[in-house]
This record gives sequence, structure tokens and C-alpha cells, in this order.
Amino acid sequence: MPQQVRIRRLDAWVDPEIAFRLLGARASRAVWLDAGPDATSGRSAIAVGHDESAFVVADATDGDDLIDTLRSRLDERAAQRDDEGSSVLGWLGWFGYEWGAARLGVPVAATAVPDAAFLFADRAIVFDHARREVELEWLDGADADAWADDVAERLDGAAPAPEASEASEPGETSEASAQVEPNAPVSPSAIRWRHAPDAYAARIEACRTAITRGDAYQLCLTNRIDLDAPADALSVYLRLRRLSPAHHGGFVRFDDVALLSASPEQFLLVDRSGLVTTRPMKGTRPRGYDEASDLALRAELLASDKERAENLMIVDLMRNDLGRIAELGTVSVPELHVVEEYPQVHQLVSTVTARLRPGATALDAVVAAFPAGSMTGAPKHSAMTILHSLEEGPRGIYSGAFGSLSVDGSADLAMVIRSIVATPDGASIGTGGGITALSVADDEVEETRIKARALLQALLGRRSAAIE
Repeated sequence: MPQQVRIRRLDAWVDPEIAFRLLGARASRAVWLDAGPDATSGRSAIAVGHDESAFVVADATDGDDLIDTLRSRLDERAAQRDDEGSSVLGWLGWFGYEWGAARLGVPVAATAVPDAAFLFADRAIVFDHARREVELEWLDGADADAWADDVAERLDGAAPAPEASEASEPGETSEASAQVEPNAPVSPSAIRWRHAPDAYAARIEACRTAITRGDAYQLCLTNRIDLDAPADALSVYLRLRRLSPAHHGGFVRFDDVALLSASPEQFLLVDRSGLVTTRPMKGTRPRGYDEASDLALRAELLASDKERAENLMIVDLMRNDLGRIAELGTVSVPELHVVEEYPQVHQLVSTVTARLRPGATALDAVVAAFPAGSMTGAPKHSAMTILHSLEEGPRGIYSGAFGSLSVDGSADLAMVIRSIVATPDGASIGTGGGITALSVADDEVEETRIKARALLQALLGRRSAAIE
């Protein structure tokens, strides 16, 4: 029988940024799943590794072994809240793109960071933004009650969050600011694109040729930006979340690798009842310079045959993927072609749902659907094989998924897009887009720049980031 998740509700709201500055800024292993600086819905969660925390890393060849390890610990520590809410406790971390590609038998390039990494969180701080409530969650174990007492005391009376303005720099306000190193601006000359615009355009044409030949219907071609100059990861993330707030953002630091994400895309949400939701995002337009141009670009996206077809192909792919683990007749598409607005772009989003068949788990849903079709193209295996030959390098954590696999059977994973991966040697940014037979190379090149702009601004430390 599952044990019970222990819960303590704090007396007052605490901003997640302040809580992370106080509790996780210096931790070698820490996870902050972030609903955004001005969130009025959803949840954020913070977990910090301790001496007894289980931690696993895997490379691309460790597919089944990793799944067995994750599943075994979830089964051993199965637990539930005593209300209807989902717990965040469990495995927190990421699946990288190459880990998923290798499981499908697709050729992969070697990566410089772990292809998958997860921390088992048996203690966490959970922030309900709609209710403005903060709860501590934990499983029984050594010093667990003492942890709850200590965290409650440290968060009691915590300072308000810094103002989210362009001028505000991480570290300028709050009693926790001393725990964040100032971030030295990075020179634009340190930026290196894996494929220059002309080379990327040539690869777009190669994608269109493969599609015309019948080898694929759509290909999600990606590029990569590398910066050789190291930067303080938390400072960069705090800047990024202000420049580009997103409901599935996050900061994940495991030793000397950090994932900084402003992801707007839900990969998989599985609730305690077994309802699975995925929200593929395909189809993009930039935001306008004024209200009229912004509305025109939004309407253009919604009316585009190319963008709607691109989105629909991925919806069909995700329906097929979820069908492998779903109860018969439960796969549905409650929302098709909805435009969502973000600071830099308009996005075309659809929603696919299913119900897990008896005996299937959230981890089975991940295995069935990963890597997500929105980052591969269709058909998945053929598309990924073609992309491997064209991209000529690893994607790494980018275009994978990160989030939680919980002890109560739920899961909440976001796509690793609009993200930075930081190491002591520097940082990398992945950016790309879906290519169809109707794609125009210049437009697709510009889309990669638009998607990378806020990430480079966060790294460079100013709004006028050069992205050539």
C-alpha cells in the first residue's frame, strides 16, 4: 500500500525566486520547476539534493537500464497525498534527445553532457500560484521532519520578489541576493553558430528534397549556437525568466551542468487518474511592433496552410504515439490550432489527450512518445535519421524533455526548447523549426533567430543582443 506524502502549509505566500535564492542558489544539485515570475495559475516546485538523495545519469546507450532504475525507485517509494492533488515528489530531471534517438535505433552523435539525468526528490517546496499557497511535501526518512522545520523557519518572513524590470539585475534586491554571483556580460564575438545562414538554408532545401522524394512529411531541422565564455547559470536564468516568462520554465543544476529553460511547450502531463495530455506546438510568427501588426501576424499564422498542416502532422503523430499505451477509444483532440502568445512569438498549439490503459504508467507514456514529434517530424524514425545526417552534431538536452515523474503515478514534463545549457566551458542554445514542402528558406532561417533572441539577450546581459 502506498505511503502518505507528508504536507505542511506555510502561513504566508513566498515568491519562488526568493525561496530558490535562499535554499538552492549554492546547491550542487537543485531543481526549480518554474511557472513564471507573474504566474496566476499552475504550480512551481523547488527540490534540493541532500546527502541521501538518489541520483542517476545515463548516456544514449542506457535506455532500458535507465527506465528500469527509474521505475524501480518509483515503485519502492510509491506514495500519495491524502487529498486529490498530485505530488511533485519523485524523479526530477531531463531526458536528452540522443537518449531517445538511440532507443529508436537512430544514429546519434556523442554529447558532452549527460544524455539523461535525474535526482530523486523526497522533499520539495510547492507553490500553488492560483491559491497563493506554499506547501512543503516530503516522504518519511532520516531528518525529514527536521528539514520541514528548517525550511519553514527560513522562509518565514522572506522578502518580496525583486521587481521584474529590464533594469533589474539578479542580485540587486532581497536578503538572498548575496547568494547569486554577478554575471559578466558575454561578448557577441564569442557566439558561434553550428551552421551559418547559407549553410542552414542549404539544409532546409535538402529537407524539402527529402519530403518531395517521399522520405518524410515534415522534418524538424535544428541549429545550435555555442558560446565559449562561461557565465553564472542562475544569474542568466533569472534574467531569462524576466525577458521571456513561460509556464513551463525551469532551472536544473546537476553538478557542473545546468539547464535554463523558458519552455512554453507541454510534452506530457499525466494526472493521478491516468489522464494523459500533450500539447504539441508547431507553427510560429514573430510578435508585431504595435497592436495592429501583432494582430495581423496572429491572423496570418492562423490562416497559414503551411503552418496548420505542420501542426496537424504532429498532432497525428502524437495521437499514434499515445495510442500505443492508451485505453481503446480514449485518444482525442479537444483543441486544434489554437494561437498562444508569448513575448517573442505567436505559437500554434493543439491538445491531444488519452487515458492510460490498465497496467500502463506515466513512464510507459514517456517511452511511447519520446522524443516528441514536434521536435522530430514525421514519420518519426525516417525523419530522425535524415536529420542526423543534416545536423552534423548532437542536440544534447535540447529538444528532449524535463520535469517530474512522481511517486503517485503522475508526471509533468516540458519540452526542452527556448533553453540554454550551461557548463564551465560555456553555454549552448538549440533553435530550429519544422520544414515542409512549402517552407521558404529565408523565413525558416529568420525563425531560428527569433527563437534564440531572448536566450542570447539573457546570456549577453542586454536587450540589443547581436544574433548574426
